[in-house]
Amino acid sequence: MKASLSWIEQYVPVEMNISDLAEALTMAGLEVDSVENRYAWLDTVVVGRVISVEPHPNADKLQCCEVDVGGGTILPIVCGAPNVAKDQLCPVALPGTVFPEGHTIKKGKIRGQVSKGMICSAVELHLGTDKSGIMVLDSTYDGKAVTIGESLPKACGMSDYMIEIDLTPNRSDCLSIIGIAREIAAIQNKKIKYPDFSKGISSPYETSGETSGEKGEISKMASVTIEAPDHCGRYAARLLDSISVKESPFWLQDRLMSVGLRPINNIVDITNFVMMETGQPLHGFDFDQLADKKIIVKTAGEGEKFTTLDNKERTLSSDMLMICDGKGPVGIAGVMGGLNSEIEDTTTRVLIESACFDPISIRRTAKRLGLGTDASHRFERGVDPLGTVNAVNRAASLMAQIAGGRIVDGLIDEHPVKPVIKPIALSLEKTHRLLGITPDAEEIADMLEAIEFRVRIEDELMVTVTAPSYRVDVERPEDLMEEVARLYGYDHIPTTDPMQPLRACQLPKLRVIRDKIRDIMRGMGFCEAINYSFISENACDQLRMAENDPRRSLLHILNPLTEDQGVMRTSLIPGLLGNMGHNLAQQVKNLKFFETGKIFIGRGQDEQPEEKEILSCLWTGARQPLSWHSKEIFCDFYDLKGSLEGLLAALGIDGLELKEIPDSACDMTKPGAGAIIFVNDVETGKIGEAHPDVLKAFDLKQAAFIFEIDLDLLIPMVPDEIEAVPVPRFPAIDRDATLIVEKKIPVAKILDAVTNMKEPLVADVFLFDVYEGEAIEADKKSVSFRITYRSLEKTLKDKAITKLHQRITKKVIDTFDAGLPA
Repeated sequence: MKASLSWIEQYVPVEMNISDLAEALTMAGLEVDSVENRYAWLDTVVVGRVISVEPHPNADKLQCCEVDVGGGTILPIVCGAPNVAKDQLCPVALPGTVFPEGHTIKKGKIRGQVSKGMICSAVELHLGTDKSGIMVLDSTYDGKAVTIGESLPKACGMSDYMIEIDLTPNRSDCLSIIGIAREIAAIQNKKIKYPDFSKGISSPYETSGETSGEKGEISKMASVTIEAPDHCGRYAARLLDSISVKESPFWLQDRLMSVGLRPINNIVDITNFVMMETGQPLHGFDFDQLADKKIIVKTAGEGEKFTTLDNKERTLSSDMLMICDGKGPVGIAGVMGGLNSEIEDTTTRVLIESACFDPISIRRTAKRLGLGTDASHRFERGVDPLGTVNAVNRAASLMAQIAGGRIVDGLIDEHPVKPVIKPIALSLEKTHRLLGITPDAEEIADMLEAIEFRVRIEDELMVTVTAPSYRVDVERPEDLMEEVARLYGYDHIPTTDPMQPLRACQLPKLRVIRDKIRDIMRGMGFCEAINYSFISENACDQLRMAENDPRRSLLHILNPLTEDQGVMRTSLIPGLLGNMGHNLAQQVKNLKFFETGKIFIGRGQDEQPEEKEILSCLWTGARQPLSWHSKEIFCDFYDLKGSLEGLLAALGIDGLELKEIPDSACDMTKPGAGAIIFVNDVETGKIGEAHPDVLKAFDLKQAAFIFEIDLDLLIPMVPDEIEAVPVPRFPAIDRDATLIVEKKIPVAKILDAVTNMKEPLVADVFLFDVYEGEAIEADKKSVSFRITYRSLEKTLKDKAITKLHQRITKKVIDTFDAGLPA
């Protein structure tokens, strides 16, 4: 909610400086997001004096001026205003001035003549409606002489602030200038001054709503019928004739611009003004465009089409409330009017609508249509059921004054659902216990009466409170306690320690291990990504998932944020590839990402999905950051495999095995560059280079290596305890072996064969070289591995180790039909 300080001061004098006011509002529960000086952009617009005016040599309607802007600076400025004259004081926009519309004043040439600024009109500065010429300034303002070169806001005493407040959904009463003024009045212990109405229209805050129907001359000219009282509890209307649709006066335009609204014409501007002032949305119909001169409030027909004011055709459903005339719809209730009844320049009669619609109905309609408006925002949160007549009276009065119209005698006020405001009993004992403060009954009564609650003190420990009609959020004692707390001041409530000591509980293993995995991955240089749990419906096709892949069972979102977030994710890889694309677009090419999170395998739209905790990882670009002492080497499959091995080792998990994915089964991985991850003979995920078609689908032009692993399967394998072994006291002996084996034999099997011999002196075995090429048969490869021997009890003898090494080597040769190099 945006509110300007000058508008607020129409209803209550503000005696605090702007920073103190922002702090006080925040402490009262109305969090101030920002405070902006409305005239800050005018700081580069200064007071100038026209020194000379000469005709432009190359243009009949332009003039070349010399303008003194202070400090001895004389600027040449080309001006097209007919009223510019020597010795005038005028506002001059210096080069670099940025106007609210976005354009910037620059030095340049106009028809061959140098111009270093702009002499401005009132319209250009948003300070008036006079377009006929430049704005001529007086030599004094408020008794103070104007100084040449002084900024315009300072010289003319212009000061106003726009306050933006982040309201909680329950505070619909503060979606209005008067609502915020009420809060400020309570903070300052002042009385609010409500708007003064003329032409015999009663105050908008006196209508009780006890009677209903059509009264006066209007009853012979128009009628309102509510066929859906569960959607519309009240509908009030007034009629004006002989109006003139034109531009609004500057004060009205300025009020709207001060809160970020764009002026349109006097009739529409008045409805917007009253909405911002009172919080009650209004709508004006061109009365002559209403068929049969009647309004019918009813729900739409299923599949019915309707064109709204934004010139878009909408498809309606049977539970959407519509405003209709004698022939058909003229507006979507509480959301937006129709193109067929909008106010035009030729409009002479206006029917003003002021209604109270059901919040749930309006919220549902706005969400389904994807159409959020200032009106729907207020109706969704609830408007004052007794404020409809007040608002329509206010609008009619302003239209009569500004548009020159005549208010047709009488009022239409249909409200089949009468508002019932029940008194609430508030226990002081419970209030003291819950809030930790001890105000007495008199103090509580004073606080609540300051915001127009009616309070009756029953005894020392009980008060009865009736909330005003505009506080639709106050329904129970706890709501009143919240009001007492914020009016007392959250910053004044003392901090107290719990009476009972807190006891820590053991965190679930899943959470502990998941946090540990994050630490390990970050320690290996990976950055954690956190993406939405929603992905595009096309993501499965982009990842080349098989038709029978369970991850194609999607759960659709009823109200997706965007088309690209229409389903719950069944893989984390699309998010990481999207992160990669975003970074590549910013020329960041060396990336290491990981993400942990849930995927959702659908079981039908009406059932809860199967949820799995997944770890995904992506590595692309260089293996190491570019440095002067080494060449850039790009990462490959084995880099990511090493990261996976490091992760499992840090978790204390053994038994990792990778099995090559057959070319026919490769989906998101490139054929020949992908493997299935097995841990302790359990399939837990996949690893490999991203398939070229996957990269193309995500518009990526750089190789990427990915793995995805099921943490629900992996985490139970993490040991609860770590077994310690003594530090070796005796030296180790290394022996190497080189064998010629068939290409198709995985090296891991050879290493496993050595490990599975269970020789007590074998401490470690690892690969250090693989060779294919000259001097090796085409279907063979040379594999070199090193075995580390160590005893925990004695120093090993070289002769004994040589004999053991020969025996192990021979067994490997026999097992794999291997040969020795020539």
